[in-house]
Amino acid sequence: MRRRRHTLGLVPRQRKTCVHSRARRSAIYWPTAVLVRRDCLPTAAAARRVVMTFDQRPPSMTSDDASPQRVVSVSELTGRIKDVLEGEFPSVWVGGEVSNFSRPQSGHCYLTLKDDRAQIRAVMWRNVASRVRFELDDGLQVVCQGHVDVYPPRGSYQLVIEQIEPQGLGALELALRQLRERLAAEGLFDPGRKRPLPRFPRRIAFVTSPTGAAIRDFLEVLRRRWHGVHVLVVPVRVQGDGSAEEIAAGIETVNRLAEQVDVLVVGRGGGSLEDLWAFNEEIVVRAIHASRVPVVSAVGHEIDVTLSDLVADVRALTPSEAAERVVPLAEEIRGFLHTQRQRLAAAMTARAAAAKARLDAAAGCRTFRRPLERVQLLGRQLDELQARARRAVDRRLEVARGLLDAHAGRLESLSPLAVLGRGYSLTSRAADGQLLHRADQIARGDLMRTRLAAGELTSRVEAVSTESDSSQTTGAAAQENRGGGGK
Repeated sequence: MRRRRHTLGLVPRQRKTCVHSRARRSAIYWPTAVLVRRDCLPTAAAARRVVMTFDQRPPSMTSDDASPQRVVSVSELTGRIKDVLEGEFPSVWVGGEVSNFSRPQSGHCYLTLKDDRAQIRAVMWRNVASRVRFELDDGLQVVCQGHVDVYPPRGSYQLVIEQIEPQGLGALELALRQLRERLAAEGLFDPGRKRPLPRFPRRIAFVTSPTGAAIRDFLEVLRRRWHGVHVLVVPVRVQGDGSAEEIAAGIETVNRLAEQVDVLVVGRGGGSLEDLWAFNEEIVVRAIHASRVPVVSAVGHEIDVTLSDLVADVRALTPSEAAERVVPLAEEIRGFLHTQRQRLAAAMTARAAAAKARLDAAAGCRTFRRPLERVQLLGRQLDELQARARRAVDRRLEVARGLLDAHAGRLESLSPLAVLGRGYSLTSRAADGQLLHRADQIARGDLMRTRLAAGELTSRVEAVSTESDSSQTTGAAAQENRGGGGK
């Protein structure tokens, strides 16, 4: 049996087939592993390490002078490929576009890196994904560093990502941009919510490192500009792991103080983006937004802009400028007070002169020279009006008296007493006072009262004669008179 040794590369999912011919059986080589193209390997050294052994005949064929070739299992073959790939690519940088990104509850990230000609699956374990500052999404161009790993259950290879950066933009810059857009959409940077600083604060709190240059510069400028202000330093770390949580806790501590703080300053000296990153953390930005005390952000130098600067009520370019923004300059206040005193004195002098001029003008007026003349004139007019009113009242009374006499005469002519004076009388029952109009309204033996023009009579009825009785009596008398005359 003749054996040849060939150096070949490995390409996933590629297979080479051969056609057997009895006539040329000695020229056919059958591999014991997958055959791949040599030009797929990255280096010549890698190609030299991949050595395949070929037999002239397939295992099923036998000859008198050949022993059967050992058949490897799928697991063994996959294990050999795994050793080759993982040994050849222990660390590699790969650039491409993210697609099919997913992050289940386990915290691991699964994605596919692709370009216009190929793609490769990739995985990023939870401990690595937790350190990524920006948000991964489909379509994002990234550069990944990791190692190639073979997943035997599927017979596929993948890139295990150990480090990932956005292509063309740093991870911190991308994370900053994404967080800024999200917080801006929530309204945290709205200029309408920013509060003015008090003109003359008495208590100032500074959340910063107690050993940094920022607090020294702040106190020095504060001492030169203004006296009588109390500064409370809240010591925190301003960079490194856990610094953002300390800064946020310091802000919350200031808001919980029993003695009210007038102004809260948050800041540090200059540095790189990584050094200032704690002031871009979401926990710090939300703590500043929730602060009841007006906040001044003084982070870094003039060219440094953090999210704390955007959410704070006032942004200072440096800690020194923060001191200038927080307290006024004593010389300016003294100059302002001096100017105001002069203006006040001039205004008082002018108003006094104007008042004196008005007083002199009033003193020369005729009213003030002869003050009783007007009173006397009004007195005479009042006397005349009083006399006119008295005459008018007398005339009205005389007319009213005449009308009253006329109406009294008419009433007197209609009075029942006047009728009684002409010989008439009013008779009523004594029991109930009812006036009697007919004889049948009273009975024999009843008392009755008779009202005369002067006085009253009480009498008892001896007999009652109605109108019919009177008519009969009158008729009988007339008949009797006629009869007697005839006798």
